[in-house]
Amino acid sequence: MALYITDECIICDACVVPCPNQAISRGQPYVIDPEKCTECVGAHDEKQCVKVCPVDCILPDPNHPERQGELLAKYKKLHPA
Repeated sequence: MALYITDECIICDACVVPCPNQAISRGQPYVIDPEKCTECVGAHDEKQCVKVCPVDCILPDPNHPERQGELLAKYKKLHPA
């Protein structure tokens, strides 16, 4: 399932750089592109944006449910070997 950023975002930029898929862009609040978000599956053991967010405003997006295998396939499509 892709993630999304709530209105509690303080626009601190902490989440942008750690994203392995460049899925996060500036907005009010920041926006996570569900076509690029893999919850870091394929790149890291934990969600990097969630790990660095100082206000815990990044949550699973119920509008974009995906299973682990689907997230890995998306990651491989975004990062072909």
